[in-house]
Amino acid sequence: MQQIALQRIKSSDAEIVYRVLGEGPPVVLLHPFPANHEFWLPVARALATRYRVVLPDLRGHGDSGVGEGPATMEKHASDIACVMDDAEIGRAPLVGASIGGYVLFEFWRRHRGRVAALGLCNTKAPADSAEARAGRLLAASDVLERGTEPFFESMIPRLLGNTTRETRPDLVEGALRMMRKMSPEDVAQVQRGMAERPDSMDTLKTINVPALLVTGEEDILTGLNEAELMRQHIAGSRLRVIPRAGHYSPWEQQEEAGKLLRQFLERL
Repeated sequence: MQQIALQRIKSSDAEIVYRVLGEGPPVVLLHPFPANHEFWLPVARALATRYRVVLPDLRGHGDSGVGEGPATMEKHASDIACVMDDAEIGRAPLVGASIGGYVLFEFWRRHRGRVAALGLCNTKAPADSAEARAGRLLAASDVLERGTEPFFESMIPRLLGNTTRETRPDLVEGALRMMRKMSPEDVAQVQRGMAERPDSMDTLKTINVPALLVTGEEDILTGLNEAELMRQHIAGSRLRVIPRAGHYSPWEQQEEAGKLLRQFLERL
């Protein structure tokens, strides 16, 4: 399996970093907040025997810069187009978890000709409520004042399911390790960008490529209700629930997530 070192490109005002694993038809995997491309590595290794898997660090995450001002969905979508250009990918299936899903809704609105299929994991279409938006903006100012550690610690019970927290301390530690690559400024600008994101409910009806919807049985942030809402609005989409997993389901149940994605890609 060919593994390519980190690639670095310039996208408007930020340096964006991505990694490529394997050879074959391309597939792009977008990680959740506040993780980085390592989130997908176990799944990517399973896919890389047959596919060329492209793993970007979203703006403000991992080794990618955050740029100036809020990391909006428009900026993220533009970054992914630049990554695909640099990797010489015209059209491919794209899979996104959580914020990765928000980015894909924007990417679909702007670059749908480049989307062969969509995987939407542990994400949701509606914009933030006024309360959720205020919570993000408060968290943004809070990390700038108090640092990131209290924020990351508070996120663990929300992002990882009970089963993972009780039985897989290695995955808990791995999640924290990914988070700790983000600076207070990174966290603040990514939160502000998510608070600004548009509602994507109307976008769902326009999605006319194969779509796989995945959620975790123990996901308390988006969960089955949000996945079911997407299923009702995306014609022909398939919904799968990963048992014993929370909001980070592809990280928590790597083998199951890899199997679901591989089956989805093979059907295309």
